[in-house]
Amino acid sequence: MSRPTIDAIAIERYRLPLDPPFQAAWDPEPRRHHEVTLVRVSAGEHEGVGTGGSMAGFAGYEELFLGHDPFDVERHVEVLDNLQFYEGRCWALEIALWDLMGKIAGEPLWRMLGGSDPRVPVYASTGARVSRDERVASALRLQAEGYPAIKLRMFAERPEEDIAVARAVREALGDATALLVDANQGWRTPWDTSPTWSFETALAVAKELRDLDVYWLEEPLHRHDYEGLAELRRRSGMRIAGGEGAREFGELREYLRHGSLDVYQADVAWSTGVSRARRLASEVREAGATYTPHTWGDGLALLANLHVAAAAGAGPWVELPYDPPYWTPDRRDFMLTSPIAADAEGVVTLPDRPGLGAEIDWARLEGLRA
Repeated sequence: MSRPTIDAIAIERYRLPLDPPFQAAWDPEPRRHHEVTLVRVSAGEHEGVGTGGSMAGFAGYEELFLGHDPFDVERHVEVLDNLQFYEGRCWALEIALWDLMGKIAGEPLWRMLGGSDPRVPVYASTGARVSRDERVASALRLQAEGYPAIKLRMFAERPEEDIAVARAVREALGDATALLVDANQGWRTPWDTSPTWSFETALAVAKELRDLDVYWLEEPLHRHDYEGLAELRRRSGMRIAGGEGAREFGELREYLRHGSLDVYQADVAWSTGVSRARRLASEVREAGATYTPHTWGDGLALLANLHVAAAAGAGPWVELPYDPPYWTPDRRDFMLTSPIAADAEGVVTLPDRPGLGAEIDWARLEGLRA
């Protein structure tokens, strides 16, 4: 029996009101809504669902995929790459195609991609702007929940204030829990015109955090400062992480060419798609570096990243956006019937259901259409 071809593509947008608003460390403006764009791709009786960016500019290009074999994924990736040059990031469509392929094949994505173990160790990735005392208290709660590593976010006007928070957290947690720190200097929200750090500032911060046994420092310089990041690695003695939102695959290879990063964090939903994430993970391993994707966003994007991470051997941990009471599984995963959760050892076990294994709460979403 021949496989069904792609017969429909639908793009649907949903908005969850956030009350109270979420004050993200990387955004000077409070977030009053959590907006998600879902891409639905059908072939015969099967439907795949993906998410990622806004799919800006995609309308009118559906015909480039209709009637094609969903398993011709390399062809689809080339078309999406062409579209990215003219329009926006559309990797949500590729994620939906992989979900569709998994459902047609009757296999979970992590297994289709060559993985053998659905268990993914995760770190708790915090994100809210809170006081030092509140961050210490939350870190202790996360440690008690079993997370092997916790990520802190820098946001203060003076880096010394954030370093003091990291020091207080380290003293409270002791040596049993790894600390990661995100400097949030790689990119800016459209309305944020504040300058990124100088090399001297980044070097001073890196040395301070090294002395606190911080496992990695994330995005301490602008994302295109390939040489500066490489020099920072050499002079600081710190692992440097980045690349989460690289728009072109060539940007990620520039990091590799310059030796800019120890940890490559390109987001499957935002930056690479599934196929190119696999390629990146392989090239990163060959360079002796680490691949572990950024996952901050919604639950379906998180799930796509976790599937790729399980198959690619990402680690030592993968990001789990989790900072209660400000960023909770209910907020993050509002489109799913059951939020994604780690067990008492800080491990997420991926579903054995076909494709992404997601169960979308369509009834709830109907009342949240944007």
